[in-house]
Amino acid sequence: MEFVVTPQPVPAVSVTGSEDFFPVHRIYCVGRNYADHVKEMGGDPKQEPPVFFSKPATALVLENEDVSYPQATNDLHHEVELVVALKSGGKDIALESALDCVYGYAVGIDFTRRDLQTIAKNKGRPWDVAKGFDQSAPISSIRPSSECGHPVDAQIQLKINNEIRQQANINEMIWTVPEIISELSKFFELKSGDLIYTGTPAGVAAVQAGDRLTATIEGVGELGFNIV
Repeated sequence: MEFVVTPQPVPAVSVTGSEDFFPVHRIYCVGRNYADHVKEMGGDPKQEPPVFFSKPATALVLENEDVSYPQATNDLHHEVELVVALKSGGKDIALESALDCVYGYAVGIDFTRRDLQTIAKNKGRPWDVAKGFDQSAPISSIRPSSECGHPVDAQIQLKINNEIRQQANINEMIWTVPEIISELSKFFELKSGDLIYTGTPAGVAAVQAGDRLTATIEGVGELGFNIV
């Protein structure tokens, strides 16, 4: 087979403690999955179903590389999240078998051009330009579930220049990992290589060029990089 243009490489995330890599197929994200974050964004956590959106594979930033402050925004916000890496998938996945699809977990940041998102919300437009831009999804190495299990009670934290900005426990998620996988599979046929960013706790705020971000999830991993 000959291609008329050079194909782009398949992005791959390193696997903790090995020389293996996890090839990425798609990136799904869950919005408003911590009650305090829903409230700070003006929503009602008891009434709203999960909000799903996606990012392109080019959104990934690997190996703690620097992140360039993106164009077309003056209000870039950080959102630390537990990331789920799938080894299998399907449609209409039963809740009780959802965790069978999981390969492992990572620490991720969902960057948001908040000013563009606000405009999109006010005008009823999609969030693509606010969420789906290059370098908007830094990720740590993936820790296999065979090593860390399926974390349900772990501290999640993000620091900016060594100052805590976000801190919570993943047990505060409104929708659990099995529920997210099952619900998402009602809309998409999930595949091996898919990543799911599971939502962020309260404390989201703006970052600037020159900031140092450090994100951790207990028992999963750590992510650290500079905004340039």
